[in-house]
This record gives sequence, C-alpha cells and structure tokens, in this order.
Amino acid sequence: MKTQPVLGLDDVKAIAEAAEAEALKNQWAVTIAIVDAGGHLLWLQRLDGAAPVSAAIAPAKARTAALGRRETKVYEDMINGGRTSFLSAPLIDGLLEGGVPVLVDGHCVGAVGVSGVKSSEDAQVARAGIAALGG
Repeated sequence: MKTQPVLGLDDVKAIAEAAEAEALKNQWAVTIAIVDAGGHLLWLQRLDGAAPVSAAIAPAKARTAALGRRETKVYEDMINGGRTSFLSAPLIDGLLEGGVPVLVDGHCVGAVGVSGVKSSEDAQVARAGIAALGG
C-alpha cells in the first residue's frame, strides 16, 4: 500500500494567505479557491470587489486542476487549438487558465483556482499561494 501526503488546514491557510498577499500587492480583486486531491472545496475567499461570478469560476478551475493533475491552461490551449470536443469532458468545467495543481513528492494533493483578473494573472496568484508550501 502507498502513502500519499494530504493538505492540512495549516497548509490551506498558508496557501490562502500567500495568494491573498499576491492579489492585494497587485490590487487584483479575485476569488481564491483551494481544493483537495478529489476536487472537494477546502477554502473559498472572495476579496473585496471581486465579481460574484468569480466565486463559481475559481472552484471550477481548482477542481479541474486537481482532477486532471495539471494546470488548466493545458485545457484552454487544447480547446483554443481546435479540440473543442474536450468541452464535453465529464466533471470538469474550469477550462480556463488559473487553476494550478499542488504537487508534493510527485503526488497531486489538491489545487488552487483563482478568478477575477486576466487568466495569466489568476495563475500568478495561484502559484504564489502554492509557493508558500516551500516545495
């Protein structure tokens, strides 16, 4: 039997704090979502001024990154490259850049999804949060 690391509450809080700091430093009104490896929501934080719809998009991006174990930009690029049939894939609907998996020792332990600014900026906020884990 294999052992896999999991995100603890302290990890989630550290990710959220670092992601929020990155967003505030850049004056970006975003929603930050953190999920576990199964895509289940552990944290949702909508910063002041973030559009209400971002509270639905950020968790979708996070869930898609966790279940696919890759950044959601991969899916966005795939679709933009003409593989539109991927839009019908089950269980994933956050097919825009801004979802980033949390990888620890080769295991996907969850993901961060951010929504509210340009997709590349959303991803920047997510990566800043993940960097707080130091891995």
